[in-house]
Amino acid sequence: MFGKIVFATSGAPECDSAARVAFDMASRYGSEIVVFHCLGIVGKGDSNLVLDVRTGEEVDPDAEYLEGVAEELRTTYAVQMSACPKNRIALAVGNPSREVLRIARQEDADLIVMGARGAGLEAGGFYRRGVIGGTHQKVAKAARCPVLTVSRPAASFWGGFSNIVYATDFSKASDSAFKLAQAIAREVQGDLHLFHCLDLGRLQSPIALTQEGIEGRLAEARRKLQVEYAANLGDLAKRTTLEVWEGSPYVEIVKFARERQADLIVMAHHSRDADADERPFGTTLEQVLVRATCPVISINRPDKLPPVAEA
Repeated sequence: MFGKIVFATSGAPECDSAARVAFDMASRYGSEIVVFHCLGIVGKGDSNLVLDVRTGEEVDPDAEYLEGVAEELRTTYAVQMSACPKNRIALAVGNPSREVLRIARQEDADLIVMGARGAGLEAGGFYRRGVIGGTHQKVAKAARCPVLTVSRPAASFWGGFSNIVYATDFSKASDSAFKLAQAIAREVQGDLHLFHCLDLGRLQSPIALTQEGIEGRLAEARRKLQVEYAANLGDLAKRTTLEVWEGSPYVEIVKFARERQADLIVMAHHSRDADADERPFGTTLEQVLVRATCPVISINRPDKLPPVAEA
C-alpha cells in the first residue's frame, strides 16, 4: 500500500507517538522506512555553523557530527528498526520544510509521517497555541504524496487501521482523499465511515436557517454521499456507513471519529477548488490535526495515490 515511508523526526520524545505509527505501518505493510532528520539552517555569510533544531546551539555539521546524530537516531529507534528490515537514516542541513519535501521527492515516497507537537522540525516546536506551524503547513501544502500527522500522544496506535473516517465537503479537492480512504479500507479490510458536516456558519439565507431548511440540506447531503461515494464502492459498501451532522466542521469531525473509535481520519488538504500550489492550509484540517485522537492523513494531489483494489 505504502511502499516507501519518510518519517520526519528530531529523535526527541515528542516524536515517539509519530514513530510508533510510522514503524508500525512499515512493519505491518512491509514498507521501506526512511528516518529523516534535518539539523537546521546554515548561518548567514561565510559561516558553516548550523543552528541545531534539537539543542538550539550552533554546531559545525562535519562528517563526525553527522555520524553522531545518525548514531543517536539508531539508538533511539533501535527496537522499532529491528522490526523493520528495510530501514535507512537520512540527514540534511537546511530549511526543514524544504528538506522534508526534497527527501520525499528524492526517495519517491508514498507517504510522509510527521508529528505535530514540538517535533523539532522548526525552532521552538511547531505546535503553538493550538496552531500547526510553518513547517507542517508547507509540507502538507506542497507534498506530492499523502502526509500522515500524529499530533498527540493519545493519537498513537498499536494495531493498524480498522475504522477509517473519510470527511468530505464534496469539493473537487476531496476526490483524491476519497480514493485514498477507499484504497486503505480495501487493503486493510477495514470499515469505512463517510462523513459530511453541514456548516451552519455558512448558511446566510433566513430560509436555509429554518429547521425545515436545515433538514432539507441534511437530506440532500446524505443523498450526495450515497450517489457520489457509496454507490461506487462495490463490496466495500457492506462495510461502509454514511453520516451527516450539522455544526462546526472540525468539531463534528473530531466528535464523529471519537464516537466511531476511528484509528484514521482521511481529509483533503484544503476544500477550495483551486490549483494545488495556490491552496492555503485549510482551517478545518488544521483544527482537526491538533484535536484528533487518532492519526490524520491529508492529501494535496492525486500524484501518489495507492492503487484501489478491484471491488
